[in-house]
Amino acid sequence: MRLSVAERRAELLRAAVEQIEARGVAAVRIADVASALGVSNALVLYHFATKEKLVAAAFAHAAEGDLARLRRILGRRTTAVRRLRAAVRWYAPTGQAKGWRLWIEGWAAALRETALREVTRELDLQWKSALAGVLAEGAAAGEFSCPDPAAAALRLTALLDGLAVQLTSYPGALSRARAQEWVDEALARELGLERTALIASPR
Repeated sequence: MRLSVAERRAELLRAAVEQIEARGVAAVRIADVASALGVSNALVLYHFATKEKLVAAAFAHAAEGDLARLRRILGRRTTAVRRLRAAVRWYAPTGQAKGWRLWIEGWAAALRETALREVTRELDLQWKSALAGVLAEGAAAGEFSCPDPAAAALRLTALLDGLAVQLTSYPGALSRARAQEWVDEALARELGLERTALIASPR
């Protein structure tokens, strides 16, 4: 069965993500992706031109599902506190969000690869913007106090990303239970609430 251009591109991106996860950004080659699918190197290059463009597109592809899930969580018809708690718990390295090993690889490679840096920065801004929007909404509704939603979103995501590095790169350095406790404490602090009140709020 002949694949459409969009289907072939999606297939190549899925294979690229799998190869990056297995080999790392620095080691993965066009040939690895082509071999995984039984296609030629030329076909991969036809769709993405360079390894750098393939890797950048693969990271964007990997994030699409998680960004859509985040927006669904934040778009629920419930209080901003409940939506924020559900989103932060899901995004946290103790939750079910993106594969953190893949993203730590991406952050490191982005220091040297311009295309990947642009993609990861744009994705990072989308995460922060989504959280900041609900923080602003909840503050406007009087649910909690958050004078600077953008700064609060940056602090929260910085903590979550840092905890992900600790849990992923240094197994045993930090328990998942302690990490989750710190996440809850940070969210409560940003909302001007007691942690007990935040924990008591249904998901």
